[in-house]
Amino acid sequence: MEPIGRAGGDQAPGRCAYQGAPGAFSHEACIDLRPWDQPVAYDSFEAAIAALRSGDVGCALIPVENSTIGRVEPAASLVEAAGLTVVSEVWRPIRLALMAPPGARLGGIRTVESHPAALGQCVGALAALGLEAIEAFDTAGAARAVAEARDLTRAAVAPVRAAEVYELSILRNDIQDSADNRTRFVLLSA
Repeated sequence: MEPIGRAGGDQAPGRCAYQGAPGAFSHEACIDLRPWDQPVAYDSFEAAIAALRSGDVGCALIPVENSTIGRVEPAASLVEAAGLTVVSEVWRPIRLALMAPPGARLGGIRTVESHPAALGQCVGALAALGLEAIEAFDTAGAARAVAEARDLTRAAVAPVRAAEVYELSILRNDIQDSADNRTRFVLLSA
């Protein structure tokens, strides 16, 4: 996948905001699509956009639409209202994994945590497993919380990279309901 937003290779390294914790899909997108920039994590879409407006970062990469659930709210509405320039956009495949602390077994999991958009992308699979969904601020943030709790009845839905970052075991790969699950990210500048 070709990096977005760079013309002719002459762009100086900068900082690119994203919403979420390290290991989130937006973090992966920053690394893959803006390899010359330092990805900077923010707890909310509002905070990432505010950092761009204030000049703390040079750009922000925000998810606005998903092929399974449609608009990613509140991100899409914030981007529309922000009055910032959309420099480019890209659709990225989204593969979700169910992960838990080492030693956990699928049959022992009772709750699963993730960002509401990710939970919406695997609602059928989670229902089939009989798991209670709990909303979190971010996919990787949910993975971090599950890792820190070390509760073998809790799991997270997040990117495989989050399992690596937070040393979780993957109980099931590709838990998303659609094999063609994709998210559209927009690159914003002030």
